[in-house]
Amino acid sequence: MRYVDRVVVVTGGSRGIGEGIVRAFVAEGARVIAVSNDREGGAALAAALGPTCAHACADVRSEDALAATLADVLDAHGRLDCLVNNAGTHLAHRPIDAITPEQLRGLLELNFVSQFVACRLALPALRRSSGCIINMASLVASIGQEHAVDYVATKGAIVAFTRALAIDEARHGVRVNSVSPGNIDTPLWRSFADASADPKAMREEGAAAQWLPRLGTIDEVGRLCVYLAAEATYTTGVDHVISGGAELGYGRKTPNA
Repeated sequence: MRYVDRVVVVTGGSRGIGEGIVRAFVAEGARVIAVSNDREGGAALAAALGPTCAHACADVRSEDALAATLADVLDAHGRLDCLVNNAGTHLAHRPIDAITPEQLRGLLELNFVSQFVACRLALPALRRSSGCIINMASLVASIGQEHAVDYVATKGAIVAFTRALAIDEARHGVRVNSVSPGNIDTPLWRSFADASADPKAMREEGAAAQWLPRLGTIDEVGRLCVYLAAEATYTTGVDHVISGGAELGYGRKTPNA
């Protein structure tokens, strides 16, 4: 086991990529606190994984809720070794004309500002443990995505923030990296497919978008996060793309009407 008795907090940890991250750290011996506003799903995951996993019900958009959650973690465990900022969402695809400033601010609050706040609150403990931060970004932060300027902007902010924070925290022995998934088989991805005109065709198109012709799994993202925390001890300020090669090579690009 690679992370025995280390304490890990994973936001958005009750389903999707967050669940994969929680499972991967538990499998490597860590004590994991999955943070989400899904009380039922989080409790079920913690019960399934056993005594080294707990669920904390909190809205990551609330600084007070995050502060209370981290205080509870430190009271219970006395330390924090790794913060994984995974909470976030992707709204329906639409052009900029259909996105209001209020909607953009709301998405920034969840996808980016919550990460800023969590880092700020967790850093005193992480400096004491020479720990690490992993911020969840997205492949589209570097390659863009049609009809998703709001989501892409939030993820681009995460990548830039990660690099800047890595510079500042190196003197304290804290490593800061980001992970940028491509097409990962999650409930959110499946919900977009199910809402399309032809769900079967969309799933096939999604699988064909990578040189490795399938969707990635939440377990694969989880194992990457464990590697960054446990083994990548000379790596900081780097965005780690996990995409099956979706961004490689040239392709036909005909904009949709």
